[in-house]
Amino acid sequence: MTREEASRRYQIPLALLREYESWGMQQGKTQYDNRDLERLSLITALHDLGFNQEETKEYLLLWEQEGTESRRLEILEAKRKSALHEIHRREEQLCRLDCMRHSLRKKQQEK
Repeated sequence: MTREEASRRYQIPLALLREYESWGMQQGKTQYDNRDLERLSLITALHDLGFNQEETKEYLLLWEQEGTESRRLEILEAKRKSALHEIHRREEQLCRLDCMRHSLRKKQQEK
């Protein structure tokens, strides 16, 4: 299947397919096979999880090798920790926003 067909059928952005091809994973092929689609599925999942290009490349290269489960688990654990930190930071922002909203509403009611 061609890049355009893969993009349409699996709803993978063309930019992501070009990025994948730039990593040399295609090895000169112009058609995507099942293994390519499996890699692209993983790449899409990693992007959705917030992995940047370098993190995605590293994880994908490890995924291609046997015996790298421990390192991949470390990467996923670190990404999870980072996501939790971001969630907590956003929760704190919401608390501050709620306090400000509450103060303003209270002032409005006093008028």
